[in-house]
Amino acid sequence: MWTGIFYALAAGMMWGLVFVSPALLAEYPPVLQSVGRYLAFGLIALPLAWMDRSGLRQLSRADWWAAVKLAAIGNLLYYLCLATAIQRAGGPLPTMIIGTLPVVISIVANLRNNPRDGRLPWRRLAPSLLLIAAGIGCVNQVELLTLLDKRDAELGRYASGALFAVGALACWTWYPLRNADWLRRHPGRRPRVWATAQGLTTLPLAAFGYALVWSGMELGGSAFPMPFGPRPAVFLGLMLAIGLFASWLGTLCWNEASQRLPTALVGQLIVFETLAALAYAFMLRGTWPAPLALLGIGLLMAGVLSAVRVKPEAPPGKVQPAAKASENV
Repeated sequence: MWTGIFYALAAGMMWGLVFVSPALLAEYPPVLQSVGRYLAFGLIALPLAWMDRSGLRQLSRADWWAAVKLAAIGNLLYYLCLATAIQRAGGPLPTMIIGTLPVVISIVANLRNNPRDGRLPWRRLAPSLLLIAAGIGCVNQVELLTLLDKRDAELGRYASGALFAVGALACWTWYPLRNADWLRRHPGRRPRVWATAQGLTTLPLAAFGYALVWSGMELGGSAFPMPFGPRPAVFLGLMLAIGLFASWLGTLCWNEASQRLPTALVGQLIVFETLAALAYAFMLRGTWPAPLALLGIGLLMAGVLSAVRVKPEAPPGKVQPAAKASENV
């Protein structure tokens, strides 16, 4: 039990790193950070593909096309939206918005998959949703007041950052649901092989995106120094670190936790990512969260933890639900 909790904590701390890079590379375009991160991840996936080569040969053309769509939306587009949100609105608010993922996924799955997985009672979800809304409102109020205190405050920039965070949330709501659809339709396939396939499809997409960004800057006469920007050592180091720790090792730790802990428990421990990201954001600022921000964080955690405890009702014609709400996460 404690080993599994440690693995979940390690995964959350590494996943929280993806919220740090956009702040450390504020002068780098978000699109360059997105393609750079997943170019590094794709290169890391190459030796894993050799290990899983027999399973990869069994994938059909339709399977590879599905992997391309998952990589494009769940990887590249997601991180592009997230990096843009953090650069425009700061770290805490996008982190809080992304932190609602367990509940948002449960709601969408409740509407979409209830014939297969069971239905979550709305009356039991309502209190959790109110707690989460209140938590986001508290942090948003603190960030807005901080922004208004600055002479060069840009409310439009802050609002657009919040919208990009919602876009990132939408990408990562779509991704696990569609990914779970494929895994459910192919129960005999190993999940590790499917993850490797997505890593391989990410590589050419990221490489093409990197070339497109580079050529676009050259044609547009941009003064940004390509291919690695004004701080190449920092940029390359961060991209490799995030590709290794957040994209690969974090997922490995999460799988280890999933093997050791009950599904209902491991689903709740995804909140470690949100807590780690918020901690990193305030550490970079060199300040403690304001009391209202701490209250908002507490409300968010309470709402998420209470929501993932809600068990689905059995679908029509089934005695027991096919999956717990946490499995949708």
